[in-house]
Amino acid sequence: MEPEELLNEDRHSEESKKESPLLSLEKDLKFFNESIHEVAVEIMVEGLTNYPIFIAHQHDLNLGEVILDRHDLNTEWSIHASTLEEFVEKGIIKEILKERFITSYKNPNDYMCVFVIVPEGANFVYYPYVKE
Repeated sequence: MEPEELLNEDRHSEESKKESPLLSLEKDLKFFNESIHEVAVEIMVEGLTNYPIFIAHQHDLNLGEVILDRHDLNTEWSIHASTLEEFVEKGIIKEILKERFITSYKNPNDYMCVFVIVPEGANFVYYPYVKE
């Protein structure tokens, strides 16, 4: 990768070819919709957590369990399943902020909680399940 690519300075010909990674994430989340919802329900029914978290990434990751691998499925994003408890245990969510997270957590039957990891950083996104 060239430094210009990292700094986004080479915009003329590349810009039209590259789309935002979040557009490809939305496409993959729509594609994965049913599978992610099934895993969320299973995690809650088994009593593992009331707060399932799905991690969307494009690199190697040691967090949660792989449920959808981009290499196997020919998609842009891989998805791991995790829990609020693992995020607290690993220090991603600080113990003192756990209650704030729980308060802002959306209904897991209607929304997938996705921790999106991109080179610029990471953040939580709530993406609605597509009801068929």
